[in-house]
Amino acid sequence: MISETVIQDFKQGLRGALIAPSDPTYDTARKVYNGMIDKKPALIVKCADVSDVMSAVNFAREHNLLLAVRGGGHNGGGLGICDGGMVIDLSMIKYTRVDPVKKIAVVGGGCTWGDVDHATHAFGMATPSGIISTTGVGGLTLGGGLGHLTRKYGLSIDNLLAVDVVLADGEFVTADKDNNSELFWAIRGGGGNFGVVTSFTFKLHPVDMVYAGPILWEMEKAEKVMKWYREFITSAPDDINGFFAFLTVPPGPPFPAHLHMKKMCGVVWAYTGPLDMAENVFKPIRAFEKPALDLVGSLPQPVLQSMFDALYVPGYQWYWRADFVKELSDAAIEQHLKFGPEMPTMHSTMHLYPINGAASRIGNSDTAWSYRDSVWAEVIVGVDPDPANKDKITEWTKKYWEALHPFSAGGAYVNFLMDEGEERVKATYKENYERLVAVKNKYDPENLFRVNQNIKPSVKERKPIAL
Repeated sequence: MISETVIQDFKQGLRGALIAPSDPTYDTARKVYNGMIDKKPALIVKCADVSDVMSAVNFAREHNLLLAVRGGGHNGGGLGICDGGMVIDLSMIKYTRVDPVKKIAVVGGGCTWGDVDHATHAFGMATPSGIISTTGVGGLTLGGGLGHLTRKYGLSIDNLLAVDVVLADGEFVTADKDNNSELFWAIRGGGGNFGVVTSFTFKLHPVDMVYAGPILWEMEKAEKVMKWYREFITSAPDDINGFFAFLTVPPGPPFPAHLHMKKMCGVVWAYTGPLDMAENVFKPIRAFEKPALDLVGSLPQPVLQSMFDALYVPGYQWYWRADFVKELSDAAIEQHLKFGPEMPTMHSTMHLYPINGAASRIGNSDTAWSYRDSVWAEVIVGVDPDPANKDKITEWTKKYWEALHPFSAGGAYVNFLMDEGEERVKATYKENYERLVAVKNKYDPENLFRVNQNIKPSVKERKPIAL
């Protein structure tokens, strides 16, 4: 046990806050996005700056504490929190500095993508991110970063120029293509295994207004839509991104009343080309099959990025399963048609995110992200506000995934993994795994950063304690 005097001395040295179970803010501070996760750390350090992060890392290492790092708290498996150990919470390290001349943004480790979009949009620019603006920059980027701009500008890691990192020994370093280059390689897809990233530098692109939104079709047309979509998106220009979804129409605007709570299929589009060409570009999409609803139009990029925020608020129950997919075969579509229409709750869904286009023109070994040769990242998520439906959403997700997994490429987008074991992590990194182990051996040989999709060092680990 750590004495109260030692803890108080540590607290006095922080600019941020140290929260213990006795503090009135504890239950709020320990909550993460997924309401299914209910973990109780012994200490939560809300770091105000890099100095706080260094102090917290040193304290956790010196006292052999189980350590978790929290950015936005969106991780599906709840890997930004732990039982009995310490949580480094980066939410106070929140800033975005845009250089419109160099076309870069420097982003604090506690930012969400909504923070970044707000800052960059003022200059008519953006960098690739996800599809929900409340997602943390850190978690999404370190795992790869899939979203609306993937086909045009690649993954978030493909636009990452540099990071500032606090290592397991408490040292502060910068990693980029010229400095700590092997660490920079590993961080781009290897998750939080190698340190606490306190700052990200991103390349920006001219993205201001986009032509975007969902087009929905009746569920009985799902087979036709899926077969058309697999051909269209694999040959479409990079300017067009669109992910396929099974969904239940929410009971409110902008959706018409006659579609409320109806199970449908659709594609959420994002076109980043010249707006005066958008109508012509979408003519073949609209001509393929008359949709039940077409909400595609011109809108600011941050509106697209936050389109689903109100639907997926923090605290809902989430259970995820995912795979990379190289081919959407007729046999796979048959399984989708069996399970997709059986979504157990309104918020449950299945998405197929395209990862061809710009993201596919980088080699599998150029970053730690190992599936550049896949065409889609498939994710099945059971979601519901009510904890009573936990088993229902979990069972549907697992059965759906088990039926589709034989048609997969083997691994999955690391940000979509739950706690699925070491072999699943190895399958996700394939040939890159041993190289990642070598980086882990150098920068975190005792596996201080283990509350993640863990890449275990091959040297002897210290076993952390829980208080």
